[in-house]
Amino acid sequence: MSITWAMRPEDVARIRFAFSPMWELVASLRTLQQPARQSIHLPWLKAVRSRLAGLDLAELFALVPPAGYLADFITPPPDTPMPDFAAELDRVRRSDPLRAGQEAAMVLGTDPAVIERFTADPAAGVARVADALEAYWEACFAEFWPRVYALLERDVLRRSRQLAQGGAHELFAGLGPAVVWTGERLLIDRPWCESGGLHGDGLVLVPSAFYWPAVAVMTAPYQSTLVYPVQGVGTLWEQGPPPAPGALAALIGRSRAQILLALAEPATTSALAARMALTPGAVSQHLGVLSGGGLAVGMRLGKQVVYRRTPAGDMLAQA
Repeated sequence: MSITWAMRPEDVARIRFAFSPMWELVASLRTLQQPARQSIHLPWLKAVRSRLAGLDLAELFALVPPAGYLADFITPPPDTPMPDFAAELDRVRRSDPLRAGQEAAMVLGTDPAVIERFTADPAAGVARVADALEAYWEACFAEFWPRVYALLERDVLRRSRQLAQGGAHELFAGLGPAVVWTGERLLIDRPWCESGGLHGDGLVLVPSAFYWPAVAVMTAPYQSTLVYPVQGVGTLWEQGPPPAPGALAALIGRSRAQILLALAEPATTSALAARMALTPGAVSQHLGVLSGGGLAVGMRLGKQVVYRRTPAGDMLAQA
């Protein structure tokens, strides 16, 4: 079975990327319920396990069961390329109670009594869910978000470059075997059938580390969205930056050597700071030296500056 979305040229032209802290947070609830499904996240599970006792996650687990449909109002599609958690939480709080209640009733969870409580008063249920999400974020996710953010950012930059250079065919070919692009239609392997076009709102592509390796979709009444598995998830919980070869470190300094190696994929100052465990100011200073030496160059994408290695930087890093 699969979902078939017809995509007109104007739909392809309106493809955009975004990533969502709320989506990662919600997807991680499934990781908690089925640790064996994503053993790759065991380092995170071990770090947060002791913190779970102080949280009431029963309602979240009911609305986000280990498999199958989860209530869509908890994961509103990102409306900006890089939304922050507070903004997304506010959107959850402002969910239409009627729609939220209808979605909750569709969830085939393991605790029908909790679902019945939610549907009996969905306005109060939405408020409780938002409070629970906020508490869970603060206790178990906020400190790890910069690491996840950096991985998602690298993926979006890579995919954006694919789209610019190879068009939709190259982009969709790299999203995994569950996604097939025919040139006119996007076929997505999901356990139900749906056919039709997009809804004039374009398509949002959202990489995910905690939903990995599966794909997910959202459609009307929401923005058409495809959640796909991020590349490089195996590096997410590696400790520290990549090691700098001794000769390179001796030549330009250890931190600058690590940054130069990390720029194998374009990255922003904030993403590099999170990965290198340095302050953004220190990273900015090192980038200034690398740029001044012709080893790196910055390019503006929207409101951010993304740095990449120059050919000279590639040669030095690979020497």
